[in-house]
Amino acid sequence: MSRSWLVLVLAAALAAAVCAEIALGTPPQGVSNPVNVHGTFDSIDATAKTDIDPGKRTDFWKARIATKRATDVYVLENVIAPGGTFGWHSHPGPSLVIVNAGTLSVYHDPDCVAEDFGPASPNGSTFVDQGHDLHMVRNNGAVPADVYVVSFVPQGFDRRIDEPNPNPGLCPN
Repeated sequence: MSRSWLVLVLAAALAAAVCAEIALGTPPQGVSNPVNVHGTFDSIDATAKTDIDPGKRTDFWKARIATKRATDVYVLENVIAPGGTFGWHSHPGPSLVIVNAGTLSVYHDPDCVAEDFGPASPNGSTFVDQGHDLHMVRNNGAVPADVYVVSFVPQGFDRRIDEPNPNPGLCPN
């Protein structure tokens, strides 16, 4: 009876370990970060505008970046091997993403339909991650993808929050 009890305890421990891995998230695989720099800014309040003819004040182009309180800004280069993935995750703030080479497929919860981004993609090579949305990014191509990211997050917060796959039967890891 004690041997059966030991087997039962070991099986329960193995099941708990597997469930803990699933619950903790899907970590990145095949991703390297040759460039990863970060700095902290006090509240950001930057505004710029450019006019076609400065004398006419046509407000041809405007930009505004505003944050409340201190903000950590990250600039990263990610190289993702074919088949590599960032795993399911979210961010506490927005990110500007530029796919410099290759193609990345972005999957969002709940539909898990891929949107492709890259220099040759009809969706273009840039996108804005608004933050707080559950997503997974994967290189489904045959060549490495080279991606640059600028992220804005509240000071002291983790830039990335690992999440479990929201629907393992539908969504890829």
